[in-house]
Amino acid sequence: MAGLAILAKQLGHEVSGSDQNVYPPMSDQLRAQGITLKEGYCAENLNDKPDLVIIGNALSRGNSEVEAVLNQNFRYTSGAQWLSENVLQSKWVLAVAGTHGKTTTSSMLAWILEANGFNPGFLIGGIPLNFGVSARLTDSNFFVIEADEYDAAFFDKRSKFVHYRPRTAILNNLEYDHADIFPDLAAIQKQFHHFVRTIPSEGLLIAPENDLALEETLALGCWTPVTYTSIQGQGSWNADLFSRDGSHFAVYFTVHHQGEVRWNLTGEHNVRNALAAMAAARHIGISPNNAIDALSQFQNVKRRMEVLASKNGVTIYDDFAHHPTAIATTLDGLRQRVGTEKIIAIIEPRSNTMRLGVHQHTLAASLRAADVAIIYQPESHSTLTLANNTVVYETLDEIVARFHSEIQQGCHVVLMSNGSFGGLHFRLVNELRSDLT
Repeated sequence: MAGLAILAKQLGHEVSGSDQNVYPPMSDQLRAQGITLKEGYCAENLNDKPDLVIIGNALSRGNSEVEAVLNQNFRYTSGAQWLSENVLQSKWVLAVAGTHGKTTTSSMLAWILEANGFNPGFLIGGIPLNFGVSARLTDSNFFVIEADEYDAAFFDKRSKFVHYRPRTAILNNLEYDHADIFPDLAAIQKQFHHFVRTIPSEGLLIAPENDLALEETLALGCWTPVTYTSIQGQGSWNADLFSRDGSHFAVYFTVHHQGEVRWNLTGEHNVRNALAAMAAARHIGISPNNAIDALSQFQNVKRRMEVLASKNGVTIYDDFAHHPTAIATTLDGLRQRVGTEKIIAIIEPRSNTMRLGVHQHTLAASLRAADVAIIYQPESHSTLTLANNTVVYETLDEIVARFHSEIQQGCHVVLMSNGSFGGLHFRLVNELRSDLT
């Protein structure tokens, strides 16, 4: 929604918005763009009688501002529909879908296009450090979008991505998620199949090799050529790892060596993200070696293993991972990089799926690469299956105290949350900088 506000502003509209519990980096980005941000929801926020209200998918009937929109007969639409009608209609859309890696892969793809002079527009669910903003509008024919399977709005229960109609589409992976709206994996596969139905026969689909859930989805019907990615496998796009942490790898396209990527990112998941981005870029005419050169300059995304502070041999990272698979791949990538040095993972399970307890039995396994795993549950209402390296705390003060007792030279502290984590990031950084270590 923050990105949509920026695009609307760049189209020349006067834009304001309402939200609650807004936190950086998005809140800072909105203010920097001159967009008025109103804290909380109420009918009075509509006193300036907007010409159009874009309603996010987090809002439901009963919300005071939603009720005011309906009662006062304001024009309203979903973000996905507004984007389709006002931005995407005339563009070559490159969409990145999947359970994990959408933000990072979209950022990689946008940067490859930018570095090769394509000046793309984009809408991404995070802030790519190469750009400093999550969205922009340009006069380019190309637009990169993070394509989410979450529903569009309370009045449109289709997945958002069915509105985008891409010509180039990446399907990163597919797992069960969003338990608040999808009863099972089959329900998500159905939405992904609707998405596949919108891609033209002269377009391109990019998918990982041996992803069973995606294979089942494509078996429902696919009218678009598919190219596959792999790591030391049989995909048309294949990577050969020179370093176990994924920071150095060779790229092959149709078995021909294209070059090598060296970067600061870690994890096989990011190698897969890179291959998919390169495949999408080639579809619009960017050669693999030029894409490789661009990726070597890629700076990642805010809150994706972003280093917040480093002092006295202790490094604190901020990461957005909130699904067990994403947590596991992120920590495994860090483990490959740091070897036997101590890893402390601090998790806030705040996604709807996590709060419903869907992943409670797989969360422990996802933390295996950490020496110490700390789970924050202010209201310990669900029964977690804990491993020996895992402890649950109900207050942030307890976590800060544990932080002090655990840190040592060569220690890596990873905070993982898709929210503000109650300001814990700032507290730990300040603790580290205060020489109390």
